[in-house]
Formats: sequence, C-alpha cells, structure tokens
Amino acid sequence: MAEIRLQNLAHSYSKTPGGPEDYAIREMTHIWNQGGAYALLGPSGCGKSTLLNIISGLLSPSEGQVLFDGKRVNDLTPEKRNIAQVFQFPVVYDTMTVFDNLAFPLRNQGVDEARVKIKVNEIAEVLDLQELLKKKASNLTADEKQKVSMGRGLVRDDVSAILFDEPLTVIDPHLKWKLRRKLKQIHEQFNITMVYVTHDQLEASTFADKIAVMYGGQIVQFGTPRELFEKPLHTFVGYFIGSPGMNLIDVKPEVGGVGFGDVHLALPQAMLDTLAATQWKTLKVGIRPEFVHVWDGPFEEAMCADVTYVEDLGTYKILTLDLAGQKLKVRLQEDKPVPEGKAWISFPGQWLMLYADDFLLEPGHE
Repeated sequence: MAEIRLQNLAHSYSKTPGGPEDYAIREMTHIWNQGGAYALLGPSGCGKSTLLNIISGLLSPSEGQVLFDGKRVNDLTPEKRNIAQVFQFPVVYDTMTVFDNLAFPLRNQGVDEARVKIKVNEIAEVLDLQELLKKKASNLTADEKQKVSMGRGLVRDDVSAILFDEPLTVIDPHLKWKLRRKLKQIHEQFNITMVYVTHDQLEASTFADKIAVMYGGQIVQFGTPRELFEKPLHTFVGYFIGSPGMNLIDVKPEVGGVGFGDVHLALPQAMLDTLAATQWKTLKVGIRPEFVHVWDGPFEEAMCADVTYVEDLGTYKILTLDLAGQKLKVRLQEDKPVPEGKAWISFPGQWLMLYADDFLLEPGHE
C-alpha cells in the first residue's frame, strides 16, 4: 500500500506545447492517501486514462513528479512500482487454468508452491472463483474473466495500489452491481489503495469514498459523493453529477442580487461583497432539480413558470419548465400534485449557487 502524490504534474502528447489546450493533463498537485478507495470520474477524452497510465508507469509525464510514499518513481517501470492495473477488457491467459492465472504473479516472484496455493485459494474465495479453479480461462464468461484479472492484482502481498480502468464496461448490466459490491468488499477486507476510473457516476459513487471529477485535463473537484452533489465547486460538476444535472442559468448583476429576464434573485450581502470584489467574464446561477421548491399555488415570493413537459419515472416526475425564457428541470416526488400549465416555484437560498467563470463563488473567498 502506498500514498500516491502527483506533484506539479502535467502531460502533453505534443513535443512543443504552445498553451493549455495542448495538454492532456494540465498542471496539478493531488494526493491519493494510503488505503483509500477513490474514483476518477469524467467524460471520454478528459484525461482519466492518461493520468492512470502515468501513475502506473505505462506513460512518463512531460512535467512534474509521481511520488509513492514520498519517493520519486518517474523512472521506475510498472513492475518496480508494484502497481496492479485492471483494464477495460479482461487480460487473462486463455490456455491456462484459473488457478494458474491467479498463481502467475506469485510464481513470477519465486514464491514457494505451498504459499501459492494458500494465496490463490484465499483470493478465489473472495471472488467466488473456487468452482472455476480447474477450468481453462478460455471457457469463462466476460465477468468471470474480469474477476480473474482482478484476482491477479489482489493475490500479491506487495502491491502498492490497484488501478481500475473502466473495468465493468464489458460486463452485463445485471452483473455490474454484483462486481461493484464485490470490489467494495475487497477494499474493506484488504485496505489497499484503489483508484477506479469511470465515466459512470453511479459506479463512482457506489465504489469510492472520495471522487476526483476531471474536466479538460484538470481535477475540478475532489470530494465525497454528497459534497459533489450538494456543493459543486465547478459548473461541470453540477452538470455531470445528478440525473438530471444542475440547472445553470446565465445572469447579470442587479441591485441586491442577480437576474435574468424579468426574474430577480436576491443574494445575501456577504455574497454581494464577494461578487463586487471578483473579476469575471461569465456569471451563472445553479440549482439542482431536487432543490427547486414547487408550491401548490400562487405565493407571494414564488416565480411563475410555464410547464412544457412532464416525464413520469415511477417514484418521481421530472418537470421541464420555462422561466423567463430559460429552460428549467424540476424533480417532483410522486406524492406531490403535478402542476398544470403553470407552476409556482422558488429557489431556497441555501441551495442556490453562484458561479463566476464556471467556479463557485463563496462569501469571503474572493
């Protein structure tokens, strides 16, 4: 197990990068604590796999350092870093049995056969592979092969960390939840540093204690699933986390708050002071569909919006509203009446976020 520190790390596939747009990974400093379960979440092309390959040693960074427990490992091979990596497509030796696949890393290290047998059986029990140990790997299903691939990383005692690169992509949907839960159990049992790359927020939330959200080659927020949901520090986090994502509306400063169309949103004085002291090019308000308050009828402080569409998803409904020309999503619980034609809504102050140039503005953080 190891603490993994990325110090002033950046990477460009161009030999002569001219600016930030030429970098797959923009300069970052980030720490994965020893024994933590982390997810690296983001859309395709945001730099997740590049970052994972830099940590594992498959790729050498253009700039900065990779440190394991404070020791620089930039020049070490993946083998010398003691990193196990599980890829999107299972890597198994088809001509070998499951037992021999799991034993391979240990035999490579010269571990005696009695110890090999103990470790292989231990991991096979954890992954529910006992009945398959004598079976040729070529006869396994995709999810069984992926469990063997994971098992090869777990069987060694000297692994610094296990890196998962979208490991459930090829797994049938009804089996994914089983493997996700299995990974969580493995982490709790072995306390190994694990980093799990995915573009699926459900996978990230069910596996990880903390999630690093990547966007445009940067980690724009690092936090618990709850923190990412309740307090997105970047508009991309608001948009990407949640179903549907956060409502984001362009606004302009007004006396006592901000506004759009004929809508005025009051802001506390501390927020107004922070806004006045901040330079920005774009200004947005954000509120999650779950936090928009829908009133049963006209209300003095409520805003009137047109109901343009209703999606019935069983336990809840998603309303699409038009508020002063802006499209708005609202999540309505099944016990709430569905407004017809018009909806009276308000934005609770504690859940209304203000973003300057896509980053959250917080009072006292100019």
